[in-house]
Parts: sequence; C-alpha cells; structure tokens
Amino acid sequence: MKSGIHPEYREVVFQDMQNDFKFITRSTLQTRDTIELEGKTYPLFKLDTSSESHPFYTGAQTRIVETGRVEKFRQKFAAKSEAVNAAAAAATAAAQASAAKARKK
Repeated sequence: MKSGIHPEYREVVFQDMQNDFKFITRSTLQTRDTIELEGKTYPLFKLDTSSESHPFYTGAQTRIVETGRVEKFRQKFAAKSEAVNAAAAAATAAAQASAAKARKK
C-alpha cells in the first residue's frame, strides 16, 4: 500500500443516543468528539438509532405489523364471507322456487 493516501483505521466508540448504548469498533470515521471509556480516550460518533433501540431488532415493530395483518385478513374474510353467504342464500331460494314449480306440474 502507498503511504499517506489511506485514512487512519482506528477504534471508534459508537453511542446510541436513544438508550445510551455504546460499542467500540474499528472505523475510518473522522469525528471531533471524544469519550473516555475503560480508561482510554476514543473518538466518539453519536447514532440516532442502533440495533439496541430500533423496533425491527427489538421486536416491538413485529407485533404491530402482525396485528395489522390479522385485522386486515379478518376484514377481507368478513367481506368475502358475506358475499358467499348472500350468493348461497340466493341459490337456495332459487332451488326451492324451482322445486316448488316442479311439484306443481
């Protein structure tokens, strides 16, 4: 590798601002903020959300989505079952009328 053309690859602390979760990983990220963690000073990058606070990873969103899907299915099924029941009632009435005409003859 050529020297002087690559960014510095170093340990950086990422902090989730929603729940104050911090983790250290290596990155080339440039930041002005620093933090002292475990007796050592690291560059600090503040995150809006991470896997510790995002609903997709915590499972909070899944319950909401499943509830919405169940309700949507029930509404769709109720509408279709009403149409099927109405068609069945009409077919039964037509069959009874046809049978009554056949008996009269």
